[in-house]
Amino acid sequence: MAELDEATVLRALQAVIDPASRRPLPSSGRIDSLVVRGGLVHLALLAAREEQPAMERVAAAAEAAVRAVRGVVNATVLLTAHRPAAAAAPAPSHAPLKLGAAAPEGKLLPEVKRIVAVASGKGGVGKSTTAVNLAVGLARRGLAVGLLDADIHGPSLPRMLGITTRPELQDKRMLPIEAWGIRAMSMGFLVEERTAMIWRGPMVMGALVQLIGEVAWGALDVLVVDMPPGTGDAQLTMAQKVSLAGAVIVSTPQDIALLDARRGVAMFEKTNVPVLGIVENMSFFCCPACGHRTELFGHGGARREAQALGVPFLAEIPLLLDIRTSSDAGTPIMASAPDSDAGRAYAVLAGRVAAALRLET
Repeated sequence: MAELDEATVLRALQAVIDPASRRPLPSSGRIDSLVVRGGLVHLALLAAREEQPAMERVAAAAEAAVRAVRGVVNATVLLTAHRPAAAAAPAPSHAPLKLGAAAPEGKLLPEVKRIVAVASGKGGVGKSTTAVNLAVGLARRGLAVGLLDADIHGPSLPRMLGITTRPELQDKRMLPIEAWGIRAMSMGFLVEERTAMIWRGPMVMGALVQLIGEVAWGALDVLVVDMPPGTGDAQLTMAQKVSLAGAVIVSTPQDIALLDARRGVAMFEKTNVPVLGIVENMSFFCCPACGHRTELFGHGGARREAQALGVPFLAEIPLLLDIRTSSDAGTPIMASAPDSDAGRAYAVLAGRVAAALRLET
């Protein structure tokens, strides 16, 4: 059997027609990136915000066409929008990192190619669990990955990664602790687990800057930042002190959570940080005994919200006992059971984030 390659995938995509140009996808100018590795195919299609509803159907057709190709094990198709800058607007001091360009002067972390914020408008939606498994998923793709716990008041990384040691110092800088193929840093590594961080805003911002700039992260393909919930000082500090390549918004399907997710999208847009997309966490529950599916918090709300806001929808993560138990045990499910239903869902998320950031190896 012939080895799967880009030419084979492009031939399959000839059957999918771009509604705007009426041309087959390969000659329509829509293909932003195409990566074929083994039996995995990742395709990114260009689509302006107003085109997203129509292009969702094109993306679905493209994914079906690729999946039908012999030798394809899994295919993901991502819509990405390149927004034109306002004609008369001055460049903000916190402009995001342009893909493929060097970090601007004065920014921290010049050795890090991409920095991605994982955020939510409210707590309790599984943002930290998503950030940890996204980081491990990206590392499993062969990337050099760091994970920063930016939630100073409620750091959860030590428990979720199973880390009980303190970071060492080298040349007056802290060394991140390595676990599950990633380099991690958290305020939780520096204080006792039961310690209450009763700090005012300026102290929190100072601690966050130290975790960014006084840690010897080294050269990284991507740094995943687990943001605190909400839209406060920490988010603004990150936008000003580092070059954020994008943000991933985590929400549950229920309406009240989606209201907060909407605020999160608006906040990053105001600070000129591209929103890579929305993740629907706790999307559905399947009974481990009988397999019956129950949509405890509704279903599909985050996908509809992404379409309404004109941003990509990245993944549906199921509500599974194994995700909770693995996190509590300090073994992220992307590391302990990558071939499980949950592991495959996080792998889809990691693939789509990597494609959006042009971080394929």
